[in-house]
Amino acid sequence: MPSGDGWQGDVLRDLRGGAEQGAPGPGGQAYRASAPGRALPAQGAQAPDAAPDGGAPRQAGYPYEEQHPGRPGDWPQQAGYQEQRQEQQAPAAYAPAPQPQRGPGSRPVVDEGLADALRSKPRYGESFAARASRALRRTLSSSAASEVAAITRTAAVLQQPVTTGRQIAVTSIRGGSGKSTVAALLGTTYAHYRHDPVLFLEADPALGSLPQRLGAESLRWTTSDIADIVKADMSLLDVTGYLVQLPNNAWLLPASQGQIGVMLDSRSYERAVVALRRYFGVMVVDCETLPAEVARVALAAAHGRVLTAPATPDGLTSTYSVLQWMQGLPPHVIAGTVVVFTELVPHSGLDLDAATRTITSTGAGVQVLPYDRHLAAGGPVRTELLAHPTREAAARLAADVFHLSQKRH
Repeated sequence: MPSGDGWQGDVLRDLRGGAEQGAPGPGGQAYRASAPGRALPAQGAQAPDAAPDGGAPRQAGYPYEEQHPGRPGDWPQQAGYQEQRQEQQAPAAYAPAPQPQRGPGSRPVVDEGLADALRSKPRYGESFAARASRALRRTLSSSAASEVAAITRTAAVLQQPVTTGRQIAVTSIRGGSGKSTVAALLGTTYAHYRHDPVLFLEADPALGSLPQRLGAESLRWTTSDIADIVKADMSLLDVTGYLVQLPNNAWLLPASQGQIGVMLDSRSYERAVVALRRYFGVMVVDCETLPAEVARVALAAAHGRVLTAPATPDGLTSTYSVLQWMQGLPPHVIAGTVVVFTELVPHSGLDLDAATRTITSTGAGVQVLPYDRHLAAGGPVRTELLAHPTREAAARLAADVFHLSQKRH
């Protein structure tokens, strides 16, 4: 097959094995073979990627006429050029792609040795008699209409559009106050009512229970890992490849893989939040307990804050002390804070009305999460098994915090 007047024919011939090393081509140019099936010009010869008229070099893999539109006469129109161009570009199509970054191995949330011991039938949040009585009251009274109206008002608040992603930080004074449970209820509520993606970000590496509460089966990437991986040019699809997918367009980024000794410093947390916040409409952060450094940083940077406390006398006392300390911070911190009293037993013995008046005197809001058998049993939170008062309380809390996150205090 004739090669044509130009270097294209020689390259094509060399690709087909027709040229010998050092054989001269038309015009006196000599080519030396650098690898099987490919030839490079000898020293002093014009490079194949140079423009035919000696101008700016063309980019590899792109035809010259596509890089310089409006100059079709500069490119030789020889017979069989389209076939030659396809064959010249063919080796590049089979070049190996860059290998993705190798990350940590996947680990199960629950150890295989404990899976059988933890496998149990989940309980309803309230008894059968309570559920039957509520259904009967709804049938015989007009409470159903008022209930629908309340749900509609709550949905209107939760579905408000946002210009930037909202960060909701959930923390507590001590462990066992229901912090991860409240974070799971909040994020699940946002994911149910909103159409933009929701992220659960765990900032409590001390064996937090948020992944188990959300029903995650395995973990891989952590908050510290993401801080150095996510770049500004990534798409949402790229980012979610490092996260744990949950129902209703929600995602989870754990703080650890269930290992003791994993550390998360404030700088890594800040980098992770800055990298991820533009991808999600709402980000619920499950922080470590106060006065840890990451919890203080998360509270200062969040748009809304939730402080969980057990509905006990000592829970009220310690929470009130923390709120007095927060009064010395900028006013928007305590104005955007909601205290959640979690009832860990059916009858806590705390006067919730008096406790609410005490807390609101500091400038913070108050919500009560009633006792729920399903939540008290631990394990994954299944919204269809929650007691009706629990679902109502979770929706009110989510709407209250989201409304505060939208305000300028």
